[in-house]
Amino acid sequence: MNIDWRKFIHSDPKVLLGNPVVKGTRLSMEFILGLFAEGWTEQQMLEN
Repeated sequence: MNIDWRKFIHSDPKVLLGNPVVKGTRLSMEFILGLFAEGWTEQQMLEN
């Protein structure tokens, strides 16, 4: 399956100094990937 990440990830110099974020939020991709690296599941992230 090929997912177009551009639908979900956005970068704007006015938001978090241009770091990539989940569209419509201020959640950086660095933060999200860090949670996955710590062992969080997708379900845990959605619940929190």
